[in-house]
Amino acid sequence: MNKIAIIGTGYVGLVTGAGMAEFGNKVICSDIDKIKIDNIKSGIIPIYEPGLEEIINRNIKNNRLSFSSNIIESILQSDVIVIAVGTPEGENGKADMSFVFSVAETISKNINDYKIIVTKSTVPIGSGRQIINLINGELNNPKSFDYVSNPEFLREGSALKDFLWPDRVIIGTNSEKAYKIMRNVYRPLYINKNPIMHTSIETAEMIKYASNSFLALKISFINEIANLCEKVGADVHKVANAMGQDGRISDKFLHPGPGFGGSCFPKDLEALLSISNNYNMKMKTVESAIMANENQKKRMVEKLVRLFAGNIKKKTIAVLGLSFKANTDDVRESSAIHMINSILNMGGFVNAYDPIANNEMSKIIKKINYFDSLYGAVSNADAVVIMTEWNEFRSLDLKKIKSIMRGEIFLDTRNIISMDELSSLSFVYDNVGRIKK
Repeated sequence: MNKIAIIGTGYVGLVTGAGMAEFGNKVICSDIDKIKIDNIKSGIIPIYEPGLEEIINRNIKNNRLSFSSNIIESILQSDVIVIAVGTPEGENGKADMSFVFSVAETISKNINDYKIIVTKSTVPIGSGRQIINLINGELNNPKSFDYVSNPEFLREGSALKDFLWPDRVIIGTNSEKAYKIMRNVYRPLYINKNPIMHTSIETAEMIKYASNSFLALKISFINEIANLCEKVGADVHKVANAMGQDGRISDKFLHPGPGFGGSCFPKDLEALLSISNNYNMKMKTVESAIMANENQKKRMVEKLVRLFAGNIKKKTIAVLGLSFKANTDDVRESSAIHMINSILNMGGFVNAYDPIANNEMSKIIKKINYFDSLYGAVSNADAVVIMTEWNEFRSLDLKKIKSIMRGEIFLDTRNIISMDELSSLSFVYDNVGRIKK
């Protein structure tokens, strides 16, 4: 049984720790935040992810998963140490590596036997070499560890599925010994013939950035196609569906909306752009994706203003959905933030509702009304705006909404509401890239 320490109990750390324990490994999830660790031990999970609490509890019961605020002790007890701390956007789009380097330094001072040091955090290309050099500088025996880049590809809302049944696992290392041990960490996957790819460290680091950037490009592209569809009278849903039938394209991430957000895409695009600038190389497609995404957020606001004939001052807007996507409470870079702030800046009022993310958004925006029910948020509103594709929004009682609203404006930025029904109830509505009835 592999003994593994996960340093960092954020989104990636918790999912990775729970997933590796589910694979049969002995895992300690460690964090310097003692309150967070104590809360987890008490059953309070700091993030919302479907199925995560269940899998954590099961592996705690089976003595495969534990939690500690003593990072040094966790390092000493483990053979594989996984760095899963944040790399937030820093100056000029660069990834802030201070947390990663701090953990690496702590590891370097507490290596008591051969260790495999693994980076799960998304780090710029070349970071692995920096970590190796940092640790070697602290050791008398440079051969007492090996380094692995093992990037994560977790989608919030389906992260456990992505970890337990991945499209591929990337193990970037120059050590055959480390590769074999990491392959054993993921043993259930190669038994089930999930692809496990052995690459160099730099290749593994690049795979992560290239993957996220390409997916962001797909989203930006279909959003711009949707905008053009509105001009020429085409239906973006049928366009995207036909495109997705092409095996060279696939239908994934071809869903138009209010722009992408979250903790990965915006940050990783900026980081990749910063890396390319360091090599005096322009990445025009990446630059364009960033610009297109910002324009899409603005375009949604413009749609709302047009529905009000140019003036939303003193109007109450019910914003349904605050997280950047469904099945998560993550509001980082959510398009709802831009929408809400724009409404407030134009003198409007906001009633907000999200099944999960009210509390997280209230930490960022305080001067709006938060509701525990969507119909409470909609009551006496002049307009309804759907910003997140939660399933409960797909089956709205539109007759009820129409009866309790003050106004009749409906903006569906996720294209999840029947246009036929909106039209039959005489809503003044708009969506993204569809032919209105």
